[in-house]
Amino acid sequence: MTTTEPVGTPIPADVPQPAPGVTPPRPPLIARAAAELVGTAALVAVVVGSGIQATRLTQDVALQLLANSTATVFGLGVLIALLGPVSGAHFNPAVTLAEWWTARRGGAGAAAARALAVYVPSQIIGAIAGAILADAMFGEPLVEWSTHDRSAGNLLLGEVVATAGLILLVFGLARTDRLRFAPVAVASYIGAAYWFTSSTSFANPAVTIGRAFTDTFAGIAPASVPGFIGTQLAGAVLGLALVAVIFLPGKPATPGSAGA
Repeated sequence: MTTTEPVGTPIPADVPQPAPGVTPPRPPLIARAAAELVGTAALVAVVVGSGIQATRLTQDVALQLLANSTATVFGLGVLIALLGPVSGAHFNPAVTLAEWWTARRGGAGAAAARALAVYVPSQIIGAIAGAILADAMFGEPLVEWSTHDRSAGNLLLGEVVATAGLILLVFGLARTDRLRFAPVAVASYIGAAYWFTSSTSFANPAVTIGRAFTDTFAGIAPASVPGFIGTQLAGAVLGLALVAVIFLPGKPATPGSAGA
């Protein structure tokens, strides 16, 4: 869910380190694609699996959502910390599309386009695999289309808000050179958005598709998927617009000036 710039993590002592001032080589595209596929699969397995577990342990819907959101926060934070240095830990076509859009006219435009072409299919395949894996672990039918309708207008508005906030957070951190905080910041935001948005914050087209394959607590009816994806993309556009307005480059201070 972060941009493709690696998130800083400790390097074991036995791993060769680049000379000071030298940028370490980026992992090959196939490794980054694998990280996106595995990371998205693991994320959906956490979301779907914890939802199934919660419904088996309690009939209280509030406790079910609390268990589901708590597992997602911890799982997402770990996945970003682990796979961020490889692929940027997008796990989300909306983030990948937003990165391509911001880089398309610069020197990184070609690399962003290649990542877009590879990351998005990897994320979608991973999301479907994660839902099937979660169902398998809990003895549910491997593929059973969800009957959980989520087509109400207020839920679609919730997806616009959730996705706009996510994009604002990720690219705001990138603009201010604070992506090292992404594992905690992004996971915390998603955990909060479970509760403050009406849709429980899918905020991710790939995850939305994956969750249609399971008729469990976290599922979404296939008929509701296009509306969710459309509003998620609209939220991504809104998020990028907010980034452009809020994180405008500052002007150099002139001698003797003070304040704004």
